[in-house]
Amino acid sequence: MSGERPDPGTIRPGGRTAKVRAAVLRAAGDALAEAGFDRLDLAEIARRAGVGKTTVYRRWGTVPGLVADVLTEMADESSPRTDTGSLLGDLRANARLVHRTLNDPRQGRLFRALITAAGCDAQAAAALHRFYRARIAEWAPCVEAAVARGEAPEGTDAAEVIRAVSAPLYYRFLVSGDPLDEAAADRAAAAAVASVEAGVFTKGTAQP
Repeated sequence: MSGERPDPGTIRPGGRTAKVRAAVLRAAGDALAEAGFDRLDLAEIARRAGVGKTTVYRRWGTVPGLVADVLTEMADESSPRTDTGSLLGDLRANARLVHRTLNDPRQGRLFRALITAAGCDAQAAAALHRFYRARIAEWAPCVEAAVARGEAPEGTDAAEVIRAVSAPLYYRFLVSGDPLDEAAADRAAAAAVASVEAGVFTKGTAQP
């Protein structure tokens, strides 16, 4: 319907508009990392980005809309998967990437804020889910390649394997407070590989 605002992040602008978007998203990410979701203010974001607040309100409309676009940009800019030639090497690279991201002073706080936002708002939650679907889709081919090489059983659910690698790391990050170090990342990868080899992630296989 004419007059409706498209969902943030669904249209890629060019030229000056792209520069404005980049400045606003950077400012929003900084503000989220510094103060969290509940203190995010569109007028303050406009001031930080050096753009008119009318521009921010017109393009993003709401704080959740802006958060959704931050997540869209993060998905687009995320690091590509690593191809080491082995399943363990690939999953270890994935786990270490998660480890580095969550331990980064800015990125770690930003992810906490984004996860909090997703717990408060359906639009932010949908954007967070899209972000993680994109990351799983990026890394799932390393499992598919392992199946083709004979390292993993036929029918292995690649997406579930990638989820299994990052899940214990996010548990440490968000819940338990246990050390989130490189050793924890390597254990998560090794555990996932052992489960793959045992057929735990084979589709259609009933587990006890």
